[in-house]
Amino acid sequence: MKSSKIAIIGSGFAGLAAAALLAAEGHDVTIYEKNEQPGGRARVWQKDGFRFDMGPSWYWMPDVFENFFNLFKHKTSDFYELKRIDPSYRIYWNKNDYNDIPAGIPQLKEMFEQLEPGSAANLDIFLKQAGYKYSTGMGDFVFRPSHSVKEYMDIRLLTASFKLQMFSSIRAHVKKYFNNPRIVKLLEFPVLFLGGTAKNTPALYSMMNYADLALGTWYPMGGMNEIVKAMVAVAEEQGVRIKLNSEVKEIKVINNKASSVVTETESFDVDMVISNADYEHTDQTLLETKYQNYSAAYWDKRVLSPSSLLFFIGTNKKVEGIQHHNLFFDEDFEKHSEEIYEEPAWPQKPLFYVCCPSKTDPDVAPPGAENLFFLIPVASGLTDTPEIRERYFNMIMERFKTITGHDIRPSIVVNRSYAINDFIEDYHSFKGNAYGLANTLLQTAFLKPKLRSKKVENLLYTGQLTVPGPGVPPAIISGQVAAREAIKYLNSRT
Repeated sequence: MKSSKIAIIGSGFAGLAAAALLAAEGHDVTIYEKNEQPGGRARVWQKDGFRFDMGPSWYWMPDVFENFFNLFKHKTSDFYELKRIDPSYRIYWNKNDYNDIPAGIPQLKEMFEQLEPGSAANLDIFLKQAGYKYSTGMGDFVFRPSHSVKEYMDIRLLTASFKLQMFSSIRAHVKKYFNNPRIVKLLEFPVLFLGGTAKNTPALYSMMNYADLALGTWYPMGGMNEIVKAMVAVAEEQGVRIKLNSEVKEIKVINNKASSVVTETESFDVDMVISNADYEHTDQTLLETKYQNYSAAYWDKRVLSPSSLLFFIGTNKKVEGIQHHNLFFDEDFEKHSEEIYEEPAWPQKPLFYVCCPSKTDPDVAPPGAENLFFLIPVASGLTDTPEIRERYFNMIMERFKTITGHDIRPSIVVNRSYAINDFIEDYHSFKGNAYGLANTLLQTAFLKPKLRSKKVENLLYTGQLTVPGPGVPPAIISGQVAAREAIKYLNSRT
């Protein structure tokens, strides 16, 4: 196959994966990255001896990472040390009232049985079904480019669709087996990573419970950015060039083919373009109107995942008694969901999440200090002001104090907020979303924005706004799918 010049816009997980695979096939691949470091949302911020992951903080589905590096005759252990977190995380229900979610299935069943007699046996059934969904979904469905419904029109897949419970909600599925409200919330919470509510997300996604409870929660020592470093190393090993601080401003199209990408300083001729930048931004801003896949009205009707209000906090003392991952479910789960999806507004009494990686990895904070970030899921597209951020900072600091008994405010030495306006500024994120599209039934598989441009024959999209969806493992898979489709297209020209 003749070598082609391929431009990849954006160096998120999907862009890095696609770049490495295409370069390994002998193509001339260049990534154009808007920001000063690769990784997209998985950048790192350092200040006064603290090292903060700015994006993902949960390492689930370790097999996806391992499988990717295996494609290049590598293992994850060639690049970083993985440590399983135990307990996986803590859920706070109220002051001095919490459950630590154990890493072992026997201990987990014991906890379930204490909460709801008889539920341990149901957990076995639930996880067996979830395991089937995981092996089928992650082994087949997610690797389909989903160009059309025809890809799913065979007896085996139609049968699997019913076994995978594509057409019922995860809420109905969970409540078939469990009644205890704490168990229900534990099993529903992973869909927050998918940008949906339990009543609107297909029961297929109980496979996330399998990823959580069976496969476990892990941490790459050094932080999540170690994955980025590893993927950059693999890409560069294949010959990929990464141009940082090189924002693409335009994709020039001639005779329905992308001919060049244009940055602020240069224009580069290309044979193919894969955009890992925000899909809506590429579609609506980088292309002339006649080459856009969708209208502004189409984008405005998409159901988006939440955005986030984040606080990156360094303290000059240890915060005792909390875990690496901490979920604060002391307020109304349903009300907060409504304020994200049904009547978008800044939440009155938000749930929130606290990550403290220095509990596992002392190198991310100075000696005797603690590295924390606080995250509040909020609706995309809200007005974002310093005054709003300060109000929510004080609110969750007070809640954290009440529930854990720790007032960390006097010991804070580093404090940075990050929210909707920052997602837009740094990533051209549509309405400031943090996780892409919500995985509703009407935004699943072939109903997502298309991987392939309808009007520019050598333009593909990859990342969290197209198939298979949001999350780090799906993003890596999205890059693999895009690379495979690019190779098909380039082979067809020879």
